[in-house]
Amino acid sequence: MAEMLPGWLLPIVAPFIVLNVVVGMVTYVTLLERKFAARMQSRIGPYRVGYHGLLQPIADALKLMMKEDIVPTAADRPIYNLAPIVFLIPCMLIFATLPFAPGLGVADLNIGILFFIAVSSMEIVGLFMAGWGSNNKYALLSAMRAVNQIISYDLPYIFAALVPVMLAGSLKLSDIAVAQEGFIHWFVFYPVIGQLAFLAFIVATLAAENRVPFDILEAESELVAGFRVEYSGMKFALIQLGEYAHMVGSSFLAALLFLGAWDGPGPEWLGPAWFLLKAIFIFLLVTWIRWSFVRIRVDQILALSWKVLLPATLVLLICTATLVVWRTSGGI
Repeated sequence: MAEMLPGWLLPIVAPFIVLNVVVGMVTYVTLLERKFAARMQSRIGPYRVGYHGLLQPIADALKLMMKEDIVPTAADRPIYNLAPIVFLIPCMLIFATLPFAPGLGVADLNIGILFFIAVSSMEIVGLFMAGWGSNNKYALLSAMRAVNQIISYDLPYIFAALVPVMLAGSLKLSDIAVAQEGFIHWFVFYPVIGQLAFLAFIVATLAAENRVPFDILEAESELVAGFRVEYSGMKFALIQLGEYAHMVGSSFLAALLFLGAWDGPGPEWLGPAWFLLKAIFIFLLVTWIRWSFVRIRVDQILALSWKVLLPATLVLLICTATLVVWRTSGGI
């Protein structure tokens, strides 16, 4: 397809296709989570709209589009109105550097992993804008908790992600995927280091995505819906879309860093399907944890990061660097 398009048109068409695929995927990921959670709790879940509830996400989107946009009287209107867009854009941009198969992606950057981590962390700006612009003490408290939590878990998240980077010897995401060709070469199976890094990455992802047991920023008992409590209609929908897009992007990244990305049995054209299935597995793993545990206190969340996860991932990174240097110098 790339050969059939003019050179000037390709940079426009590729992001447009990826954006629409991501929006469609994120829309139905919400249905997947609701169905999965329902099965865990012996419920049916969405069922009435369409065949077994398949049209429920579309019904939800239409409902949100038709709802009235209510702006609080005391809100800082420019910040309040801009926050959902500022929150959504970084959550969508992270897909720009993800290669879904060899040569299939918007931009396979030489510093792809750094771009992903840097851009994904920018969601915190929109999040704080939403809490501040709402001029609601509960929304602001939630935003402050979120900033505290996300910053605390950024370093363990980065250190865990750098383990596959060091094992592959490249910051380019496609190179990391190629370095895992063959089932036994997936970095999650790398003795001890791979399993510990994968575990740390999943825990840090749970915290970064504000998932149970780390969803203290929207604890129903004290903060209701957290930083988004004053939003309604499409603005609320954009924030939700951004949250789920970020979760899906993190699932793809975990699958790429530890599960071999598009590597799998069968012909090469099945690669994107394998990549998608692995990302869905990560998403369901996070969802399973979310619906199986209770939230912990904010002081416990911060203590887990600074006293346990941060030093553990730092030691893990140093051990990986030592192993790589030993291996390249002829030790193995």
